[in-house]
Amino acid sequence: MARGLALISTDFDGTLHSDGETPPVPAALQQRLASLQASGVRWVINTGRDLESLREGLERASMSVRPDFLVTVEREIHVASNGDYAPLREWNEACAAEHRRLFGVIAPQLAPLRDWIAGRFNAAVYEDEFSPFCLIAQSNADADAIEAEFARRFAGTPALAFVRNDVYARLSHVDYNKGTALGEIGRRCNLSASQTLAAGDHFNDLPMLQQQFAFWLVAPGNAVSQVKAQVRLQQGFISSRRCGWGVLEGIDWALGGRGG
Repeated sequence: MARGLALISTDFDGTLHSDGETPPVPAALQQRLASLQASGVRWVINTGRDLESLREGLERASMSVRPDFLVTVEREIHVASNGDYAPLREWNEACAAEHRRLFGVIAPQLAPLRDWIAGRFNAAVYEDEFSPFCLIAQSNADADAIEAEFARRFAGTPALAFVRNDVYARLSHVDYNKGTALGEIGRRCNLSASQTLAAGDHFNDLPMLQQQFAFWLVAPGNAVSQVKAQVRLQQGFISSRRCGWGVLEGIDWALGGRGG
């Protein structure tokens, strides 16, 4: 197992995968991941997509390599099994129960927030099976303003997180995110943060881009400024290359560079 690296966690859209590239996941990155898996390294795709959307994205990308684990909607864990992915039931059921409880508590406060948004912004607000409040704003400036108002209204509910990716947002419990899901995978594999690399590009990746969960932190060149700042502060690697090419550079840095 190369230089201590034993677990790799990559976001999907904008990190591992880019619709603007052909192929969307660089062949060189796929080959590197396959080689590392053959040496015993585990790989996790850690995404805000739901399971069906991620399956579709993987199929469209026609990838030659498959991850050992999936984290979907930033919190649910799935394990490779017989050519597909099976839910990690203990974690997922506890996660679902905590969210039901939390969302039940905040339910009366959501209608006034929706009314406030409707009176000021041209934004889509809806609910789905994962969150009673989902947002698609018209701009990042609008999303910033809505997030600030959310923080003001729910300041007394510290367990509630406003999970943001560009103009999109959903609600979640603070104990369940990309970071804690990665930590649970590491725990079950008997691997520590000191053996883990995490790569991401956007706001919802910030929870896993912490040395609490990964020693090697990587941001591709297209990452938002907040991600780059957090990675830089923890002596991580910021690539000049976009998406999967940046991830590949980050893996090379971990294998041959810092503390590897």
